[in-house]
Amino acid sequence: MRILGIDPGQVRLGLAVSDELGLTAQGLPTWTRRGRLADLAHFRSLVKDLDVAEVVVGLPRNMDGTVGPQAEAARELARDLRDALGLPVTLWDERLTTQAATRVLTEAGLSRRRQRGRVDAVAAALILQGYLDRTRASRQEGAG
Repeated sequence: MRILGIDPGQVRLGLAVSDELGLTAQGLPTWTRRGRLADLAHFRSLVKDLDVAEVVVGLPRNMDGTVGPQAEAARELARDLRDALGLPVTLWDERLTTQAATRVLTEAGLSRRRQRGRVDAVAAALILQGYLDRTRASRQEGAG
């Protein structure tokens, strides 16, 4: 079973999926929003096709930890996904992931123009990888 990671945006949703063991995150093609019903239909299809058992949605907090309109939109997306998919949905702090994704792509030699669309997928992979690393560490602490 895999975990789906989402970097929520108003126009695009960055997507990533874990490997079957839950060790690594890989970016998926970015989804351009088409309205609530079309978006949820897309996620139903992804969950089925990729054998997804859990979803992680990035929660864009302000640097001081407060939440603004983007975080409220992420919470609404998480609620919609939980209701539509019947799967556990976790909100994960995503502060600075977009900046980190841009830095990764810049260091890889991609121009700003070529980064468009890829930043969201890389940000989703960073969100999901952070979640995978933290949950794995928590499991190891509990076992030891």
